[in-house]
Amino acid sequence: MDNPLPAREQIINGLITKSNIKSTVFDTVLEVFNHLKELLGEISNDLNDALDEKKEKEEKTLSKRVKLGYSDRGKFEAELRFADDILVFSMHQDVFQFDRSHAIWKNPYTKSNPFNSYCGIINVYNFLYDSIKYDRDDDLGYLVARIFVNKEKAFFVEGKRQLRRRISDFGKVTLDNKELTDFVESAMLYSMSFDLLVPPFDLVKMSSVEQINAKIENAKMKTGKRMGFEYRSDDVLDSDDK
Repeated sequence: MDNPLPAREQIINGLITKSNIKSTVFDTVLEVFNHLKELLGEISNDLNDALDEKKEKEEKTLSKRVKLGYSDRGKFEAELRFADDILVFSMHQDVFQFDRSHAIWKNPYTKSNPFNSYCGIINVYNFLYDSIKYDRDDDLGYLVARIFVNKEKAFFVEGKRQLRRRISDFGKVTLDNKELTDFVESAMLYSMSFDLLVPPFDLVKMSSVEQINAKIENAKMKTGKRMGFEYRSDDVLDSDDK
């Protein structure tokens, strides 16, 4: 059925509607991200207290690098340091819509109101601690998880071992402190579960004088936990989400 309104009025109405929706989504995700920052600080303090208690109880010696640390990197970034790892939490400043082939369109919550599908994204990247500490700009970090949040704090999660809230759950629960805690802890556990691998010999068998002078370990060899690692969102999709 054709829209009876003149084209320009349709354009104006569409602009107002989408602008309001996207503005609400952005404000909601920013609120969630600020809460996430507070939570990261709490997790850091709580785990440090638990480490100190375990150290005293069992009379163990712990390296300073075992200690956790939280840093606010600005309005849209934060980091959590633990042992040899750093997780960088980054809120994207744009609001996104999904293509028509995406599984989200099979969700009843989205079918009932297509505007429910507009989401902001918080990404989580895993880097080696030394990559940041020594400014090794060529070192690699990996996306290990991301969370999609809409205007009503309905959400779903993609990522390694992020199995709690899938697309089929979108609209059934809202994002709260417990869900955020599970999201962070799952990202930490995954990051701790795999180690730095030696790069292939042929990748580092030659070096220029310039690279030697710039320290070969920093300029020549790109360090990352997995050579050829590929992030696949379908690692978390169940049969209902495919």
